Amino acid sequence: MNPEPLLLATPSGDVLRLRPEGPWTAANVTTLETLSRSVGAEVDRSRAVTLDMSGITALDTLGAWILEKMSRRVASSGRPAEIVGVADHFSGLLEEVRQVNHHTAPPAAASNPVLLRLNDLGKATIGAREDIAVFLQMLGALFVAVVGVLRRPRSLRLTSLVYQLNRIGLQAIPIVVLITFLIGAIIAQQGFFHFRRFGAESYTVDMVGILVLRELGVLIVAIMVAGRSGSAYTAELGSMKMREEIDALATMGLDPVDVLILPRVAALVIALPILAFIGSMAALYGGGLVAQFYGDMGPAIFIARLHEAISVTHFEVGILKAPFMALVIGIVACSEGLRVKGSAESLGRQTTTSVVKSIFLVIVLDGLFAIFFASIGM
Repeated sequence: MNPEPLLLATPSGDVLRLRPEGPWTAANVTTLETLSRSVGAEVDRSRAVTLDMSGITALDTLGAWILEKMSRRVASSGRPAEIVGVADHFSGLLEEVRQVNHHTAPPAAASNPVLLRLNDLGKATIGAREDIAVFLQMLGALFVAVVGVLRRPRSLRLTSLVYQLNRIGLQAIPIVVLITFLIGAIIAQQGFFHFRRFGAESYTVDMVGILVLRELGVLIVAIMVAGRSGSAYTAELGSMKMREEIDALATMGLDPVDVLILPRVAALVIALPILAFIGSMAALYGGGLVAQFYGDMGPAIFIARLHEAISVTHFEVGILKAPFMALVIGIVACSEGLRVKGSAESLGRQTTTSVVKSIFLVIVLDGLFAIFFASIGM
């Protein structure tokens, strides 16, 4: 039967002599912790501590660490701690344990806030440059794929194109109609409410017609498509990237751009103008209902006033933006999907990034088109 470990504490004046005896090993961990805590008060009261290890019969890493903690407890308060009687075959282990976490990490130097801002600006600049490079790379790959389809029309994956048109076009009509209808109604209600003060209620029709056909109709629909279909594209391609399905396509000699990306982007370019037209009509209908029930303006008067206020040019300005917005949404969504790494966190991060970038670029593109059409008189 192995003897129990002991820890004898013998005060001698201001010096406390600690003498551990017996096996200081992991098999006696509970006893060792109890012995260490029992002498804690005496260790704190003494001016110096001498640790006599001549009575230890067995020692492993755990026992050596408990003894080292007692020694550091004394040394941390600036009091001398002396270790004597160490057997030769225990000295190596004690020296190794003494090096563990012995040196505290130096405190971090206070950072200059100006340098931190410059550092953040530099990182943002590098990130923007990488995003532009990825966007242009995807645009070039799509251009090459379109040229290949024009040279060999049979290479177009018509089944995939029709499937994507059904998903992002036909299935999106109900939510697009509902949202644009409500937006048109809200704009008309606010117009009647404010213009009524000046006796200019009829100008509400002008505002609704021009805003919806030139700006809000296509812009709201593009934002909805970016959140609905763009995020779906990123999640789908990201999941395929995580499962190495895209690498498998390349291994089989198939171009992922031709198989996966071109049908999706082409479906967006075709579907978004149609959805923008449907959304604009729904918004005008919502404005007409509000004009009838809130502004006491009958449908015939509303349509006549709308006919005077708008022209085909306003409709053309809105519809011409749609394919370009669709192209931007498709490129951003697909490129972010291909940048997904091998974790679910990366998939969620890239999906969020895809939606944010798409909406931001759609709004910027709308502003650039507004400046362009204003400069040419449209």
